[in-house]
Amino acid sequence: MKILITGGTGFVGRHLIETLANKHDFVVLTRDPERATKLLPGAVSLVKSLTEVAHFDKLDAIINLAGEPIADKRWTALQRKRICDSRWDITRELVARIRQCATPPAVFISGSAIGYYGRQGQQAVTEQHHQVHHEFTHQVCHKWEQIALEASEYSRVCLLRTGVVLAKGEGALAKMALPFKLGLGGKMGDGEQYFSWIHIDDMVRGIIFLLENDSCEGPFNMTAPEPVTNKVFTATLAASLHRPAWFTVPAFVLKTAMGDAADMLLTGQQVLPAKLSENGFAFNFATLRSALEHEFA
Repeated sequence: MKILITGGTGFVGRHLIETLANKHDFVVLTRDPERATKLLPGAVSLVKSLTEVAHFDKLDAIINLAGEPIADKRWTALQRKRICDSRWDITRELVARIRQCATPPAVFISGSAIGYYGRQGQQAVTEQHHQVHHEFTHQVCHKWEQIALEASEYSRVCLLRTGVVLAKGEGALAKMALPFKLGLGGKMGDGEQYFSWIHIDDMVRGIIFLLENDSCEGPFNMTAPEPVTNKVFTATLAASLHRPAWFTVPAFVLKTAMGDAADMLLTGQQVLPAKLSENGFAFNFATLRSALEHEFA
């Protein structure tokens, strides 16, 4: 396949390209080709603008993973705009180019997140769940998905409602593990909020599964089948690192440090990958313990 990927130098994008580099040809959209050259296998083609991709008709697939990190900074008005624009604008541009094709790419896989559902308390959530909580994360993901779905008249569209992706030394797990390694780890707030996660290997395998299975379309929860509470996650991470978990980070401390973005850590969702399972996808890391022991063994 010839695959155009946005967000290819990001955490998930890099792992995906490394896994498939010897099997498919990648065109990677990047603002920093020099950095991308250092991060990615030498066989990929790099472009700084979609205008450099002359013929979308020659693409077999598009994987759209671009987006400003949502939890790295306080949600000021400017940061909210960056988060939205970085997702919506590139997706609009991709859909516009797909519309122009005489022979559109067979599949368009576009990012989203479990933030689509908003806070859900103890409610188990699948792709059929429509009682969303209308907050910022839902607004970002809902519009992102609606823009991507405009391509469904031309290409098979799959939406990646992704949970927290776990890999040693990268992404969220690197940040979460640090205080535990220093002996300062502990639960957040009351610890009863659900934490929906997926191991990086299963995330990559899940994208490949959607890429290769023509019957798959629409939203897919990219989460492991056994979400846990923050309290359980804390205990499991501490055990995997052979460190204590004596502390509690009070909700007001997180809110003071992160503002409204703290809600993502203090509320959460119990998200289940119903459609992946129904379509025959098998997880290598179905339990948190197996995922963390693999990373920290």
